[in-house]
Amino acid sequence: MQETMTPSIMNKQVTLKDDKVVLIRDMKAADVDRSYDFFAGLPADDRKYLRRDVTRRDVVERRIEIMKGGRVRRLVALSDKEIVADGSLDLEGHGWGDDVAEIRLIVARPFQRLGLGRQLARELFLLAAQNRVERIMVRMLAPQEAALCIFRKLGFHDEFLIPQHVRDREGNLQDMIVMRCNLEDLWHEMENLVEFSDFPRNW
Repeated sequence: MQETMTPSIMNKQVTLKDDKVVLIRDMKAADVDRSYDFFAGLPADDRKYLRRDVTRRDVVERRIEIMKGGRVRRLVALSDKEIVADGSLDLEGHGWGDDVAEIRLIVARPFQRLGLGRQLARELFLLAAQNRVERIMVRMLAPQEAALCIFRKLGFHDEFLIPQHVRDREGNLQDMIVMRCNLEDLWHEMENLVEFSDFPRNW
């Protein structure tokens, strides 16, 4: 894998299950205010298990600044010019981690269960394939049951659980679950699920 991601431009309109149209595109430097508003507007229960305190503007600015290094690609979904979902693909590193990437994904509650999370995940998987990623990892906390269920349905398997490994935003120790999926197996699962989703079939 190359040291940085292959340059490409994402700018795509998708239709959700309620016929609402949203735009999925690359995050831009000008999205600081939109990104801050998105994270600040999430319910406390949703922010509780995020790795960083994204209610701090400097943290949001740093997330965007990191993209300049070329090893992190962030996508956002917008409705009426407001961010309603955020996803990222992070290349793991050099040497042993060259063919491994990690994805992160969060969707605003009013846009959950409408197929947006799956649409955004699909675009992240395509980015992974373009960058010759072979395996994708997800790290989550045990209470994130709904998200864990989604990734398991997509073909991710629990690799291991680390008991009482990290503290959530309220300071409580939580078990961390590491999940992994080979990209080839992931595409197979996505094909099996396509008839139940709102994905276009011309992948």
